[in-house]
Amino acid sequence: MIVSKRLVSLDVLRGMTISFMILVNTPGSWKYVYPPLRHAEWNGCTPTDLVFPFFLFIVGVSIFFSFKKYQVKISKTSLLKILKRTIIIFFLGFLLNLFPHFNFENVRVMGVLQRIAIAYGLGSVLCLSLKQNQLLFVLIGLLLGYWALLYFTSGAELYSLENNIVRKLDLFLLGEKHVYKGFGIPFDPEGLLSTILSVGTVIIGFLTGKLVGTKTSVVDKMKVLLLYGVAMVVLGALWGIVFPINKALWTSSYVLYAGGWAMLFLAILIYTIDYKGYSKWARPFVHFGTNPLFIFVFSGVYVKTISYLIKIPIQESANKISGYKYLFDYVFSPIAGNMNGSLLFALSHIVIFWLICFVLFKNKIFIKI
Repeated sequence: MIVSKRLVSLDVLRGMTISFMILVNTPGSWKYVYPPLRHAEWNGCTPTDLVFPFFLFIVGVSIFFSFKKYQVKISKTSLLKILKRTIIIFFLGFLLNLFPHFNFENVRVMGVLQRIAIAYGLGSVLCLSLKQNQLLFVLIGLLLGYWALLYFTSGAELYSLENNIVRKLDLFLLGEKHVYKGFGIPFDPEGLLSTILSVGTVIIGFLTGKLVGTKTSVVDKMKVLLLYGVAMVVLGALWGIVFPINKALWTSSYVLYAGGWAMLFLAILIYTIDYKGYSKWARPFVHFGTNPLFIFVFSGVYVKTISYLIKIPIQESANKISGYKYLFDYVFSPIAGNMNGSLLFALSHIVIFWLICFVLFKNKIFIKI
């Protein structure tokens, strides 16, 4: 059986990833979040830590399929397309950081969309310019080089939050005011240096897309994807003993570990959906997957709008609270309690955003970002 030109399973994996992104980014309260829906504090990997690399993996797979009309090679036309998309995605991420206060003095430069933009741009150029063996050498070079760089620049406390080269470089190039502060000190989990290594995740996705798009037997695809996936998960876990699996630093062991899991998930979905035809359950994710970046940006604007721009008075006080806090405190928490109410808040918003995606899908509106 030959897989169709557009893999439904790829849209499903993309949609599952985006919906999970929204789930973990939109709890009713950050005080009440179940452990699997939190990032690891530093070293380690929770299900939430797999979301972002899954998306970059899908970016890599998509590069292969979207550039088939250019013979999967670099050209003036394909290069201009890559450059245009890279700039647009990065600019949208920067605008999202600025919104709604537009405080340029303290704006964070990097972010999720900015990392996607850079990883897509660099990854696309590499993947379309190099042969498969050359790409493998680049991937191995990135993984080993990054390990060596962090090892020889970390000082006595290897790979610590305070003393890693990723943080030092961001502080030097961007300045303390323009990096993420969520770790208690200025440190950006989407830092410039670690973003370079995230290109490795895109390369793994591209090589997977090449495998899926060129072989004709679904059974052969499954065998190879499962074999490589298991091997990468095991290798990443073993490497993690000496070079910890760490999303914030996007360590080499993390690239392999997360990339392996992404291959395994894609293999299962291809077999279930594209081969066996069990696809009805996945239709909502298809809707998410056909407008992924749009709905991610929209969800970010929505959350910031109800958090900072909408203020609601409360009867027992003369003060006003944000629309976000009001929904949790006065709607979802009374219904289901703090923990389940926080989860219900996130799930309800996924349904709302899905409805938007569903309307766009039914009207054949695909917003290319």
